[in-house]
This record gives sequence, structure tokens and C-alpha cells, in this order.
Amino acid sequence: MSPMDRRTALGALAATPVVAACDPAAPPPGRTDEAALAAEDVVRDVAPLGFPWETLDPFLFCVHHDDAYPAGDERMGPAASLAGRAIGRDFAGKDGWRMYHGDVVPGFPQHPHRGFETVTVVRRGLVDHADSLGAAARYGRGDVQWLTAGGGIVHAEMFPLVEKDGPNPLELFQIWLNLPRADKLAEPRFVMMWGDTIPRQIARDAAGRTTEITIVAGRLGELRAPAPPPRSWAARAASDVAIWTLKMAPGARFTLPAASPGTNRALYFFRGAELRVGARRVPAAQRITLRDGVAALLENGPDEAELLLLQGKPIGEPVAQQGPFVMTSMAEVQQAFLDYRRTGFGGWPWPSDGPVHGRAEGRFARYPDGRIDKAG
Repeated sequence: MSPMDRRTALGALAATPVVAACDPAAPPPGRTDEAALAAEDVVRDVAPLGFPWETLDPFLFCVHHDDAYPAGDERMGPAASLAGRAIGRDFAGKDGWRMYHGDVVPGFPQHPHRGFETVTVVRRGLVDHADSLGAAARYGRGDVQWLTAGGGIVHAEMFPLVEKDGPNPLELFQIWLNLPRADKLAEPRFVMMWGDTIPRQIARDAAGRTTEITIVAGRLGELRAPAPPPRSWAARAASDVAIWTLKMAPGARFTLPAASPGTNRALYFFRGAELRVGARRVPAAQRITLRDGVAALLENGPDEAELLLLQGKPIGEPVAQQGPFVMTSMAEVQQAFLDYRRTGFGGWPWPSDGPVHGRAEGRFARYPDGRIDKAG
């Protein structure tokens, strides 16, 4: 989620990944001999999770928002005092939740993007979207929005607290996926992936313990995720992009299939106690960078565990970033600021910087051409 509002964006000034060589003694791709995999050193690196989470090319970063919001008031803001919060930039987590850049409703009022994509995976709660193309959406509770910012878009991402008589928990990942130079100025567009269209698989190990895999991007066996926008790096079959979440029962075992050689892949172990990855034991709250070209046996510890998988072939181009703009040179970034000042990327057609939809509104998407799509 962009930490930049429009004023911050205008005032802002301001990776080549290391790919390990394959061990010739490693099991061949696809091998599922658990005894051999359990002894295999498939981990390149382990590092603590920060905020945001560090990623590998083609990803730019990932943030995990997990807020225990209270009941909502008549304006769908928190029915609680905002005293002691840095309103406009509240990231401290007081009382277990944050207003972020919102002043009434939590969230991220209008801010621009150019040159990359946002993939917003909402596990709990709702997000209200509005943008400079006149499009709008409300999504959440398992839905995903995939937005190609391309040549430039301004959008707001607000978190309406629709429940008046109880809590409004929100949990989401927002993942920034880079665009190659040839697609940096692609026409902006987004697709909605409603929760019931996103494939899931429940795998059982020899003892019957389960691992649930949700496939936001990529494929697992015969299961394939919904199509991303057409100019996405993930739309190219050779990119080997995968975005999965995994939920493992205590003690469960699951073999992560091999990625193709040259693919960067990392597991973000964000909930649980302990995980064994091949021959390595890993505590919770760690990023686990995996070797390419080999399968990885995961064995969970005593508590239920949850992980996010991000993988993809690197784009391998320079990355120049200032705030909400990600290009391949600083000259292109400066041009993005000039273009935004001149055009506003289409202007802002909404009555406020952080618009929200009606409390009773269901999950929907209204596209710039007027087409309306609703969750099933």
C-alpha cells in the first residue's frame, strides 16, 4: 500500500538477485522422495521480516496490513477516540490498528502510481477503490485486485468499517510487481479476482495433515490462477510468476514443486512457530529465499502456520524509484513527476480525497467503460 499521498508524492525526492548454482547432487526437479528432500539444503538465505517485506526481482516490495479495527461510526470510521494518533500519517499501531493516511476512514486517500503493478490480496475486511479513470470497486473477504498502473493512475484505497455493532478486522497483502521497460507506460487497467474464482487446493500428507494452497498467480498442477492484466509480467508464461498463500496444519508436510531454473522464489513465514524447509529449521517471522530448480519439503511445527510465496523470473533491468513512481532511470522518474503535475493522470473526479461507498453496498467493480461486475 503506497505510503505516499498526493502532497508527499509531489514533494518526494528521492536488484540484481544472486542466483545460486544448482548442486549436481540435488534431487531432480519434481522428485518427491521425502527422505531425500528432508536432507536437502534448499535454502539460500533466511532474514527477519521487516516493514515492508523485502522482495526479489521481479517484485518491488510487499506489505502485510493486519489491523484489529473496532466498530465503525456513522461515517465508517473508527467508533473510538483518535487522540494521540499522528492523523495523516498514523503507522504506530496504537490499540492494534492504524489510520494510515486517512483522517476519518482508515486507508490511503488519492495518490499516484506509474511504472509497476499493485496486487492487493484481501484476506479479511473490505477495501473501497476509486481512481482517476472514474472506476470504483469494493472488494475483500478473499478477493484480489490486480492493478496495472502503467503510464499513470491516481487511486484511493480506503478501509470502510461497515460493522457498527462489532469489530472490523482487516488483513491484506499488497504486493508491488515491476513492469519491464517496454510496458512501463502501458494503459492503466485493473482486473478483479473474486474470491470464489481463485483456485484452492487442499493437500494431505501421509498422516492426513492438511496444507491449503491458494493460487493468486501461476499454477499448481492442473489448477491455474485467473488471468492477470495483459501487459503484466505475470501474463508471460516464461516469467514463471507465482503468488500463493499456504496454510499448514500443525505437523503437516508439503512438497513445494520446483520452480524453473533462473526463477527467484521466497517464502514469507508470517504466522506460526517453527518450520523445517529441507534440512533447515526456521523460526517464525522470516523471509526464506529458496534455491531454484529443486523441490522443497516443508514440515510445519506445533502451531498452524501461514506463508506467502512470491516467485518469478527476474526482469533484470535497472530500477529507479522515488515514492510512487518506478522507472528504469532517474530521468524517467523526473518525467513522471512532471507529467503528474501537468495532467494529474486524468484528474480526480471524486468529491473527496478518500471516498467510500455506501455502508450497505456489496462487493462490486465498476470499470472505466461503465461495465459493472459483482462478486458471486
